[in-house]
Amino acid sequence: MRSALQILLILEEHLDNFNIDTAQLLGWTATILFSIMVIPQIIKTIKSKDTSGVSLLLFVIYFIANIIALVYAFMINQGPLIFKYVIAIITIVFYMGLFIYYKKKYNSY
Repeated sequence: MRSALQILLILEEHLDNFNIDTAQLLGWTATILFSIMVIPQIIKTIKSKDTSGVSLLLFVIYFIANIIALVYAFMINQGPLIFKYVIAIITIVFYMGLFIYYKKKYNSY
């Protein structure tokens, strides 16, 4: 028969494994959501061909922050973060291109 201490140690080990798995799941979920968060704005802009309600400065700041964070992610060798920042940078650059295109074509600065 196992002692109460042995059972507690086994439970603690299983709970630690669960927390690591939960942490990984939460981390990847956040990574995916942060990576695709610009896509609804991209779709709305393409459909409406209007950028009047969008701040380009927001995207410029977000771009700079992601570049800095990408450098940090490489420095600490974190694959999920590198993935997140690369995807975010790609979507931001794409959106900024759309923003400038539609501003020039349909509106004036």
